[in-house]
Amino acid sequence: MSRVREPRYRKGNLGEGVLSHARTVIITGASTGIGRACALHLAGAGWKVYAGVRKEEDAASLREEDHRVTPLFIDVTDRASIESARETFEKENGPHLDALVNNAGIVVHGPLEFVTPDELRAQFDVNVVGMVATTQVFLPPLRASQGRIVNMGSVAGRSPAIPLLGPYSASKWAVEAITDAMRNELRPFGIHVAVIEPGNISTPIWDKAEERFERLPAEARALYRDLIETGQEINAFMDRTGVPARKVADAVEHALTSRRPRLRYLVGIDAHWRAYVEGRIPHRVRDKVIGAVMKRGLPAFLKK
Repeated sequence: MSRVREPRYRKGNLGEGVLSHARTVIITGASTGIGRACALHLAGAGWKVYAGVRKEEDAASLREEDHRVTPLFIDVTDRASIESARETFEKENGPHLDALVNNAGIVVHGPLEFVTPDELRAQFDVNVVGMVATTQVFLPPLRASQGRIVNMGSVAGRSPAIPLLGPYSASKWAVEAITDAMRNELRPFGIHVAVIEPGNISTPIWDKAEERFERLPAEARALYRDLIETGQEINAFMDRTGVPARKVADAVEHALTSRRPRLRYLVGIDAHWRAYVEGRIPHRVRDKVIGAVMKRGLPAFLKK
């Protein structure tokens, strides 16, 4: 089996595609994690960054860390909030937007038997419907500048779903499908659309996942004990081994500035291995491997 190498997004590659005019970008879900890393990184690269937040304390935190970042209050599940954000943006910049990074997202996980309809709707409302709604509202200024759109997907959106992550994986598969349609629909307007597919990234998402495990009802913990215990082990392992969110920011910058941007960007060695290996293993074999891991737990050396 050939070695999978993670690509590097070097400054030299980026410079040849940098736009000549002042660049503006809106990034949703920029309070923490990947969105925040992208906002700070692009601001440092000279972009005028509007970072989507929902809380004043998150806005204040961003301003304190980098005064070049402008917080933009936006809730992607609320159409009125998105339209208000566009009005705020255009008061300062006019009808011109170079890039939109649809990063806002949540993770709903657990045994599907115990995922409520409201939780499932929330998963898709943020990760999928919110992404489309935000794009719809900001398309006129993007079309005016022949800008670029980056959607935040996941390697989970191109790999078979694993236990406990059914809702999240389903939403990321939807992101992939919508990105494909969006890319071809908007190409005639000169708008390029790319999707980022991170693997294990070091963000607060793993703390939130552990909180979700702890809130599962007793019945769920009894019926799915092996799955949940192994899920918690995997969650702890991911928390220890995730690569910095800056790697995702590098990929986003390349997608926004390269003269020949890619359609998809895998980020992280684990993402490359999953995409390479899982596409070559029969599903029945993969299911047996996953079943064995979920029943017996992670090997001892991975728990340390």
